[in-house]
Amino acid sequence: MSDQQEEPKIVVDDDWKKKVQAEKEAAEAAKRSPDQPQAGQQKPTRERPASDIPPASFSFLASTLAAQAMAAMGQAPDPVTGHPVVRPDLAQHYIDTLDMLEAKTKGNLTAQEATVLSSILYQLRMLYVAVRAQPAEEKKATPQAN
Repeated sequence: MSDQQEEPKIVVDDDWKKKVQAEKEAAEAAKRSPDQPQAGQQKPTRERPASDIPPASFSFLASTLAAQAMAAMGQAPDPVTGHPVVRPDLAQHYIDTLDMLEAKTKGNLTAQEATVLSSILYQLRMLYVAVRAQPAEEKKATPQAN
């Protein structure tokens, strides 16, 4: 063995630079003409303006689950029958899901997100108790989902 160590050789691959440049050019071309699909892409058949879709957020997720729970407690009409349907088992499932979400995200939420979630859970639990306490004749009058 020799006393001198060989210096490591650095191999530069210039091919990746060409790929990155091509991707940049394709992205800029897409910005200039968003109506035209890129090569190998299909134009979407139904485009929705970005303003129709609410931004993804924790509060939106929590309120979506809360709306499902409220619908299951008869607070909104069933889209098929047009009448409210009380499904306490389904409402309890959504409440339990929100409770699990609160436990799993504890310490990772902003103060506002934590407040929104705890408020939603409190309101849903109170509504659930009220729905479960309805007299039996009111429950019979409400059509049940099969």
